[in-house]
Amino acid sequence: MRIMKYLTGIWAAIAVYTLFSFFGGPKGLIAFDYLLNEREIQLDNINDLGIINEELDRSKNNLLYDYDTMMVLARQLGYGREDERFIRIVGLGNTLPVPVITGKVYSAQNPNFIPDLNIKITALCAGLLVFAFLLMLEIIEKRTR
Repeated sequence: MRIMKYLTGIWAAIAVYTLFSFFGGPKGLIAFDYLLNEREIQLDNINDLGIINEELDRSKNNLLYDYDTMMVLARQLGYGREDERFIRIVGLGNTLPVPVITGKVYSAQNPNFIPDLNIKITALCAGLLVFAFLLMLEIIEKRTR
């Protein structure tokens, strides 16, 4: 029965390591939940980029196949037909450029977790504390006899 007291310290260390790893470790629930949130953000960003891509494809097709759209954009950029004459007024600047929305770059962040070395040290300390506590109880018990 005496050996079971000392094995309790080892069991405590294993239990602390298991619990900390399961909840806060690199592959624990907290890191997993964070990665699921990051995945949702990435999927939303991919959907937004898909919508922007469709709009840009439509614009490209309009410029390739629709003469009137091409002429409007050319005039906005300052171009004209051969038979037209332009009067440029210095100081007013060019016409406003057509804004092109290309999406945003989203870089994933690393999840916050407790490093494995810290979990091992905490588990070792917990096991040693339980072992020391049980050893002290045994020493006190022997002195009172």
